[in-house]
Amino acid sequence: MANKYAYNNDVDEAKTARAMAKSLKISPKHSVEICRTIRGMEVGKAKAYLEDVISMKKSVPFKRHNKKVGHRKGQEGWPSGRYPVKAAEQILKVLENAEANAEYKGLDTEKLFIEHISSHRGVIIPGYIPRAFGRMTPFNTPTTHIQIVLQEAN
Repeated sequence: MANKYAYNNDVDEAKTARAMAKSLKISPKHSVEICRTIRGMEVGKAKAYLEDVISMKKSVPFKRHNKKVGHRKGQEGWPSGRYPVKAAEQILKVLENAEANAEYKGLDTEKLFIEHISSHRGVIIPGYIPRAFGRMTPFNTPTTHIQIVLQEAN
């Protein structure tokens, strides 16, 4: 089970819970930025943050993929950001799955924090758009894999 995750540190399996989602039809770049933002957060705070992003109350700071990204007000420490609603919804579902797995294992859900969260590019689903004069242009759909490892704080 543990060998399919990017995070295989020597952690106490009795105090960790994991969840994974593969081939989500969301942007890999948006997923990287969201994962960077919520890594290390407590689960309750991370869920509240993602719900604020979905309702467009808080923006996600774009630190790596920030070419021609506008500045957002109310952001501390980094000016450029966006509201990646679709990616935030999918990551919130995976986070809730991991929390449910932790509850099933008997962990205290109030003490959980995100030990590891990562997103990786998945398979690209090929597609095409018809153009003039019988030509076509590629219109591909990227997919993303999300992995979350929660750990119970001491």
